[in-house]
Amino acid sequence: MKYEVGLKPKAVKDLRHLQTQDATRVADALERLAEGLAGDVKQLTNHSPEYRLRVGQYRVLFEIEDENRITVYRIVHRREAYR
Repeated sequence: MKYEVGLKPKAVKDLRHLQTQDATRVADALERLAEGLAGDVKQLTNHSPEYRLRVGQYRVLFEIEDENRITVYRIVHRREAYR
């Protein structure tokens, strides 16, 4: 199932602050995510509608808005992801 992936302004800012190599890896992972929930995707337990995608040392935090839309709200280093 294909998804439309949208980024909130904070996620865009997070992506801009990443080093080029990390930003490229995250962008590639987001493209794969749009093709279907590919990669290391896990639903967060205490935050029921929220999911995370693991991309190396970074976590892409997102919600599935409806049947075909994913909204990314943060892209953070793993040590900051679950605070």
